[in-house]
Amino acid sequence: MNANPKVNLLSEQKRELEDKKVLQTQNLNISYGDDLAVKDVSIDIPERAITAIIGPSGCGKSTLLRSFNRMNDFILGTRLEGKVLYRDIDLYGKDVDPVEVRRKIGMVFQKPNPFPKSIFDNIAWGPLINGYPKNEIYQLVEKSLKAAALWGEVKDRLKSSAMALSGGQQQRLCIARALAMGPEVILMDEPCSALDPVSTAHIEDLMFELKQDYTLVIVTHNMQQASRVSSYTAFFDSGNLIEFGETQNIFTLPKNKRTEDYVSGRFG
Repeated sequence: MNANPKVNLLSEQKRELEDKKVLQTQNLNISYGDDLAVKDVSIDIPERAITAIIGPSGCGKSTLLRSFNRMNDFILGTRLEGKVLYRDIDLYGKDVDPVEVRRKIGMVFQKPNPFPKSIFDNIAWGPLINGYPKNEIYQLVEKSLKAAALWGEVKDRLKSSAMALSGGQQQRLCIARALAMGPEVILMDEPCSALDPVSTAHIEDLMFELKQDYTLVIVTHNMQQASRVSSYTAFFDSGNLIEFGETQNIFTLPKNKRTEDYVSGRFG
C-alpha cells in the first residue's frame, strides 16, 4: 500500500509543470557595438518556478534578462544573433510586436520606479490606455495590489501619491503594476538591492506566492537570496553560461570548478 500517494501525485504534477519550458534561448549572442556581452547561450526556463541568474558584475546577467522581453531594443548599437523563444515563438521574429511581448513578459527593475501619480493611477494607467474597461478598473487595481501583498497597507489611501510610499512598498507597487498587465512571466533585475532587510523579506515572501501562477526569472548578486528563493540557478561568467541546474545542486554539488569558486566566495 502506498504510504502517501497524494504527496507523490503532487510531486509528479510539479515535475510535469516545470518540464514545460516557457522561455528558451538557442545559441544566443548579444553585442553592444564590438563588445560581446552574451556568448552562445542556450538555456531553458521552466514554467511556474523561480530561476535565479547569478554571476559577477558585468558577466551578462542583466543583458540576458532584458533579451527575454526585448528591453535591449532601447539600447543603441545592440545586436542579437541566435534565438529567444517564448512558448516556441521567436520573440525577435519580424511579425512580433515588442509591446505585446512586454505585456506577456513583465519586468521589475533594480530601483523602484513608480510613476509620479497616485497609487491607484500607477496600477490603472497601463491597462486603461490598452483598452481595459473603465467600469472594471477598480477591481483590477484591488486584485493586483492584493497579489503584490500591498492592498492592506494602501487601500485607504489609493489617491495618495505613490512617491510617499517606502522603498519596499514602492517595489511591491511596481510588481502590482506589472501584474495588472496580465503577464505570464515576470523578470526581476536585482529587485531587492536597494531595499532594507525587512523589505527584502517581504519581496522574497511575495516571490514564493507569485510562482504559483507566474514564471519568475531574477538576477541577483545575493547568493543567500538565490539559494533561498529559487528552484533553478544559472551561473554566468564573462558572458558565458557556465552551469545551470537545480539550485540545491548548484550551491552544494556544482559540476564546474568555476561555479564552486563563485558560490563559495573565492571570487566575484
